[in-house]
Amino acid sequence: MKSLFERLRARRLASVFVLLATLSAAIVGGSFAAHGVRGQETQNSSADATPLKVVNSTVLPNEFVKIAKEVGPAVVNINTRTLPKQAAGGKGRRSFHGRVQPIPQQPGDDDEDKDQQGQQQGQGDLPDMLRRFFGGQMPDMEGGDDGQVRQSLGSGFIVDPKGYIITNYHVIDKADEIYVKLSTDPDNQDLGRKARVIGFDKSTDLAVIKIDASSPLPTVKLGNSETAQVGDWVEAIGSPFSYSQTVTAGIISAKNRIIDRGANGQFQHFIQTDAAINPGNSGGPLLNMNGEVIGVNTAIITESGGYQGLGFAMPSNTVVEVYNDLISPIHKVTRGSIGIIFRQDLSGAVNRVYGFKNGVLVQEIKAGGPAEKAGLKVGDIITAIDGRPIKDGDDLVNEIASRRPGSNIRLGLLREGKPTDATVTIGDRDKVFADLGNQQAEKDTEEKGDPGETKLGIVVREVTPATAAKLHATGVVVQSVRSGSFADLQALEPGLVIIRINKQPTGNKEQFDAVVSKLKTGDDVVFEIMDPRHPDSGINYIGGTLQ
Repeated sequence: MKSLFERLRARRLASVFVLLATLSAAIVGGSFAAHGVRGQETQNSSADATPLKVVNSTVLPNEFVKIAKEVGPAVVNINTRTLPKQAAGGKGRRSFHGRVQPIPQQPGDDDEDKDQQGQQQGQGDLPDMLRRFFGGQMPDMEGGDDGQVRQSLGSGFIVDPKGYIITNYHVIDKADEIYVKLSTDPDNQDLGRKARVIGFDKSTDLAVIKIDASSPLPTVKLGNSETAQVGDWVEAIGSPFSYSQTVTAGIISAKNRIIDRGANGQFQHFIQTDAAINPGNSGGPLLNMNGEVIGVNTAIITESGGYQGLGFAMPSNTVVEVYNDLISPIHKVTRGSIGIIFRQDLSGAVNRVYGFKNGVLVQEIKAGGPAEKAGLKVGDIITAIDGRPIKDGDDLVNEIASRRPGSNIRLGLLREGKPTDATVTIGDRDKVFADLGNQQAEKDTEEKGDPGETKLGIVVREVTPATAAKLHATGVVVQSVRSGSFADLQALEPGLVIIRINKQPTGNKEQFDAVVSKLKTGDDVVFEIMDPRHPDSGINYIGGTLQ
């Protein structure tokens, strides 16, 4: 005889079976039993529902659609690779751990006032707000000593059907390899087409790279950024977070925006936009409603690391000037200088005591520079250039920087309250401030440890006895070349042997380091090179001016 527990268990299992059978029947029949509000069962049916259909209508394309279709093919995805420094024989670089620091600049002509340590006052918090977005996919974007290959991502756009591309300098900075992927390239293609650096300008954070093309490539048109107005619609195209050909839209929020008040930002006067731009958009175009590029998306200000409505693009008029200099035979931007240092944004009290409303108060004069040779003195107030009144420091810097070295200008001055003038011969900004640049380079060398890598962008080692015997010469062999570096611009490549620099022997690493350590910005540097693969070809002489 079954126990009470067994009988209850049998009834429960039977009830579950009946319920499952009922639910199965309801599903097959297209209806089911459901409890009502008061727990009562009601019958629901979808027999009277009408199936949905897609309406076959046509929406006329707006301007954003037209621009995306027209310009998109000329916007490229840029991948860079930074190889482990140990594998290349060098020391690991320091990491910024995800906070991308503003790009270091050489001390420039007419710099704003700096403290004794050379750091611009009031900028201590800027790196936490300013993010250059050349990738952001990895917290450490530089090759280090952990054996990892670093990859970063950015954007660019083709301006010449032969394969010339404009992007940001920080996209390719310190990269050992640069690859470009076109919108028509297959997604499963590994990295893309190998690119080489034509030239770069740190002061504006712009660079020109080139890929080989078997047929003409699609290009963009450069518009006039001066005629763009606050409130104009704009469109951005790029590769945020690896999503290539991403299109966003917004308006111009402001013009002539300065986000770095120090010497680093002297030539960076941005277009501000609220078009969504994120890590990976860097180097991509900002377009007006004619589909013309009016800016290169360069920076964002954010506390989260992503879009917060504050994006900045380098104006196209500046881009065109820099591009034309970078594709010139010297592959560099030459800016004028008179060799003075001043401070921006002086208080009204200073203006009143010294008796001027507009102009620039000279606070330091570079020894041996153009201003000293022309007789300028500390305390002089520059009020005009060739008869045109000077408003402020930015106005002065822009005017002088645009002049070619060797040309003369007439400065209007106030000296001890009395008007006077002086004729000054414009100098090359890099050469005028070469000593200051050399001091910074020596500091960098002490911190990073390898003068070849710091100043020239190469890592070398001594040649083997077998190679020396083959070449009948001693020297150092190039192990790696950093893309965009001085050595890269001179077409140095791994495997070549450097036997002399500026007529000084570099038969071993010690000699090489000694010669390179003495080089400074503005120096002419000539390498005497031999190729072990072609020992009979003799010595090749290549060189350029160190930037």
